[in-house]
Amino acid sequence: MHIADVTLFFAPHSGGVKRYLLAKHRHYAARAGVRHSLVVPGAENTETEAGIHSLASAKFPFAGGYRAPLRPWRWRSKLAALAPDLIEVGDPYHLAWAALDAAQACGAATAAFAHSDLPRMLASRFGSVVGRAADRYLRHLYSRFDVVQAPSRLIAERLRHSGIENVVVQPLGVDGDVFHPARREGLLRAQLGLRADTRLLVFAGRMAREKQIPLLLETFAELGAPYHLLIVGGDERRRLSANATLLTYEHDGVRLACLLASADALVHAGAQETFGMIVIEAMACGLPVVGVRGGAVPELIDEGIGALADAGDASGLAEAIDGLYERDLAQLGRQARLRVERRYTWSSTFALQLDRYVRLRHREFDPALDVADATGLP
Repeated sequence: MHIADVTLFFAPHSGGVKRYLLAKHRHYAARAGVRHSLVVPGAENTETEAGIHSLASAKFPFAGGYRAPLRPWRWRSKLAALAPDLIEVGDPYHLAWAALDAAQACGAATAAFAHSDLPRMLASRFGSVVGRAADRYLRHLYSRFDVVQAPSRLIAERLRHSGIENVVVQPLGVDGDVFHPARREGLLRAQLGLRADTRLLVFAGRMAREKQIPLLLETFAELGAPYHLLIVGGDERRRLSANATLLTYEHDGVRLACLLASADALVHAGAQETFGMIVIEAMACGLPVVGVRGGAVPELIDEGIGALADAGDASGLAEAIDGLYERDLAQLGRQARLRVERRYTWSSTFALQLDRYVRLRHREFDPALDVADATGLP
């Protein structure tokens, strides 16, 4: 079976979508009977490595290296020439329409992946009228796909509420060998110029508005010593405040895993996550997690592996962090790792996905009958 993925969410500082696609490419490359192609924007038309094709695209200004595919016909032609059995689209913009045309030309099945919550994002920035217009647009687009995958129950429910019926939950995953408690390095505090008894928490991700970095800084200003926040995802290394340090974005998964495993816990203030890949990466490294009651993060964590605070509340987040240290951090971390091993390894999530792909290819797939399988994940 030949699967092709296409998205514009692929740039030097991309987050979870890029990690998902590269993990998928590696996973299917090692599986007999499956071929995987990835088509993404790049500086030139080339095959950067086996099965990964970049098409020349102009850079968006001030957008962290993201590129705009301005000639959709090239993407349509490339996808049709690859002649896959199934095309998956990772964003809801004009590449999605090019992929639908390519699928019609080569007879491929189609799948969309709703990595972002477009209506809610636009409504928060431009008002409810724009959000409702985005709802209508997604309904118009996604009704043309054979299936729409949502990374969490929250996003699946929102899509269905918008009138999109062909929705299934497809959780993301993590490489449990790369992200592992054994990556812990005892010298990280010294390398950061911190005392050995510093209570070190970490966040890693894009420096985007929805990640609530100012709220994290406010939280740690309230906590004070001995708490320290390590943020991984900037353009340079620098001290942001007396108890907050910024490190550069990590392309290397092993190095990111080392940084995560070397902290005491992950803290995540974002309330708009559609899944929360950094959360399960931290859990895989044996970290408890402090998050907020917003987005899909509460589907991943509970009192058994961390704590939740109200979204947008720096004092509440500080209280949750402080309370975490009154508990057994090591035991919480072990429970977090165990949960990843049971639910969120790439091998298990891709097995679920490939089963759907095969049924889609043979036109034997009914999303209405699939809902219980996915949403029943604990």
